[in-house]
Amino acid sequence: MRIVPTTLPEVLVLEPERHRDRRGFFYESYNERVFAKEVADVRFVQDNCSRSVRHVLRGLHYQIEEPQGKLVRVSAGEVFDVAVDLRKASPTFGQWTAHTLTAESQESIWVPPGYAHGFLVLSDFADVQYKTTTYWAPRYERCIVWNDPDLAIQWPLASEPVVSDRDLRGSLLREAEVYP
Repeated sequence: MRIVPTTLPEVLVLEPERHRDRRGFFYESYNERVFAKEVADVRFVQDNCSRSVRHVLRGLHYQIEEPQGKLVRVSAGEVFDVAVDLRKASPTFGQWTAHTLTAESQESIWVPPGYAHGFLVLSDFADVQYKTTTYWAPRYERCIVWNDPDLAIQWPLASEPVVSDRDLRGSLLREAEVYP
């Protein structure tokens, strides 16, 4: 596996080693030993999967009391994946990074605890799978609105995104609960 840094030092892209032949391909999507040595020594407790259609924008989600680290990949389609640093004491607080994840590239992105996460579907549909380091805790779930002017995320929008009512009611970063 090759580790590729992003503009935020703790958010990492993981490129798997792919083995192709006339039958197709094989790759290891996750290896606990390698992940612990090269990325973060964490325990994943939950796997999630979503399917979304083109122009769906999910996020920017985080859990305030039980922050989740997420290892995100796309098994079908293509998404513009975003992470935002919400750690007040961090030198990169309020900064974001993005990476396009595709089923074809088979890359993953590590979004550590203390970050908000979201994505925009660029293909007809996308299946997004992610492992989390803590369980989903609805009472601690929070959302930063996707179009927060202070964040100024450069979403590659071809039209108005499809956003859930909950995500439309997200907070502005300047008003949001964040991490110490």
